[in-house]
Amino acid sequence: MSYSLAELMIAAAAQCWADDGEIMGTGIGPLPRIAAGVAKSLYNPDLMTTDGECFYTTEPLGPGLSSVDFEIEGWVPYQRVFTTLWSGKRHAMVAPVQMDRFGQTNISVIGDHKKPKSAMLGARGFPGNTTCHLNSFIFTNHTKRAFVAGEVDYVCSPGFNPSRYPDGKVPNWLDLGRIITNLCVMDFGGPDRAMRVISLHPGVTFEEVQDNTGFELARLENLPVTPAPTEAELAAMAKIDPKNIRAKMIKDNPSGIRG
Repeated sequence: MSYSLAELMIAAAAQCWADDGEIMGTGIGPLPRIAAGVAKSLYNPDLMTTDGECFYTTEPLGPGLSSVDFEIEGWVPYQRVFTTLWSGKRHAMVAPVQMDRFGQTNISVIGDHKKPKSAMLGARGFPGNTTCHLNSFIFTNHTKRAFVAGEVDYVCSPGFNPSRYPDGKVPNWLDLGRIITNLCVMDFGGPDRAMRVISLHPGVTFEEVQDNTGFELARLENLPVTPAPTEAELAAMAKIDPKNIRAKMIKDNPSGIRG
């Protein structure tokens, strides 16, 4: 069965919401948004997804589509978004620019904060999101510039780095989900909750992943291959994303099977 790398990543990302139950699923960016829709369509019908503006929709609404043509379940302006967020009843998938070994993220600046090489979004909602609810992450380009040695240039959301907490005690409320990249799937099941590889995409070796990461990675002893998208998942993607925006998210829209 033929599938793209973007579709492989969407299928892997959809599993992040599969067992969440009735919460708000927020996918930031086209691939996570489609993935949240796949999760709602196939695995977790209780997942609440939005049109990205102010409505819950009965059917998942893909990128580039209007809620005018979809059945509306409820009104969800920012006030309700934040009420849901603060209560912990939300699981977002976000796309940081940098992440380090213990899951600290950066979307603010590259380089020194006083004189950065590049200024980006600022920390925005990252601090509050991570302290209030579960977050997973997506990277379409797994490199040492994304997964950096040491700490990220500017910490926008907390991670499991014990040196950042009094007495080295990471707070019990902090929880981070999975990381989906163009090479593998990872979580924070390593020593001291450091990053760990839990599956390799078809044709990718652990050595390739390690060579493109700025710190030493933990790994499962017997690393499985990331499951290929099922026919049902591919059909759901086509329905949620009829404009095929997913094909434009990774340069040249490569196949999900390499080698």
